[in-house]
Amino acid sequence: MQPRQNSARGASARLRLTLSYAGFLLVTGALLLAVVWAFLLRYVPPDAIWNNHEFFPGRDDLIRAFVPRALLVLALLLLVGLVGGWLLAGRMLAPLERMTKVTRQVSAGTLGARIRLEGAPDEFRELADAFDAMLDRLEAHVAEQERFAANASHELRTPLAITQTMLEVARKDPSGVSPEFVDRLWTVNARAVELTEALLLLGRSGRRGFTHEAVDLSLLVEEAVETLLPRAESRKVTIEVAGDPVLASGSPALLLQVASNLILNSILHNLLAGGNSTITTWEAGGRALLSVENTGPRVSEGLVETLTEPFQRGNERTRADDSGVGLGLAIVQSIIQAHDGTLTLRARPGGGLVASIALPLAPSPVAGLLGERHDGEG
Repeated sequence: MQPRQNSARGASARLRLTLSYAGFLLVTGALLLAVVWAFLLRYVPPDAIWNNHEFFPGRDDLIRAFVPRALLVLALLLLVGLVGGWLLAGRMLAPLERMTKVTRQVSAGTLGARIRLEGAPDEFRELADAFDAMLDRLEAHVAEQERFAANASHELRTPLAITQTMLEVARKDPSGVSPEFVDRLWTVNARAVELTEALLLLGRSGRRGFTHEAVDLSLLVEEAVETLLPRAESRKVTIEVAGDPVLASGSPALLLQVASNLILNSILHNLLAGGNSTITTWEAGGRALLSVENTGPRVSEGLVETLTEPFQRGNERTRADDSGVGLGLAIVQSIIQAHDGTLTLRARPGGGLVASIALPLAPSPVAGLLGERHDGEG
């Protein structure tokens, strides 16, 4: 969208406020003169009266004496209104001028500029504070996007570079292409495809354009466990499922992705052998809760705070053949936020991680039935 271009700039807000203030004073003065005429002068006889050597001025005499001075007062009121209105409008609009200056700085690329308006917490102060808070979120979002783009470029460059090298070798010596070479090329290409699909899912997961349904988290867990069971068996990780059926409000496909990512993460970042992963679902505090707890190496508190960032893995940034692309928890965080839920991560004292999500409960069928009956009666 192109910015709107004006052929000619209109009167400034300061000038309009000044003219309004001066006009208000003139109208007020004119009303006072009208009151004097209506309640005083109209009852005075038009001609002067002499009574026992005493002079009583008539209406015409009073008008000739009063009108010039009244006009002078109106002129003074106009002058005071213009000067005072200009100064007052400038003082009142000073916060807006400061906001405009900061807005232009931000538009020019200086995202660190802030208004930081001082004074009493009036409407201008509230607007300035809200604008500063918006700039804080915008700056953090831009920084996150820049880190994400840099990490994505780095992560994609590696498999693509390996693929290009292998293809160059195969092109120079086609007879030397062995089944192991093809398998290695397939593995590298599969990682690049997996990373690309994860990036696309991460881009879509934060959108809220999905239909909310009643989703049983326990059934999603069972489906995800059934799919990932061969992966767990290959790594000798025991999966335990406990808890009660609980209905959350959200998208079944996206919440299944959440359960799958959390369970897969608990499998990949577990002990090399004899590990355990426990998945629990329950309801508490008016929220649908899902917890995935796994054994594994110790995780520092500082690292836990960064695990939801894209391309961050449990063992700092080490990579194994099946360690994933580092987007699992970032996707979970994005999906949970789109569902108005929360994701909490904490390190287990003995090693491993506990990942817990809290989602809004789905409306109960009884409540929906009562709502429909109430609407029908209305």
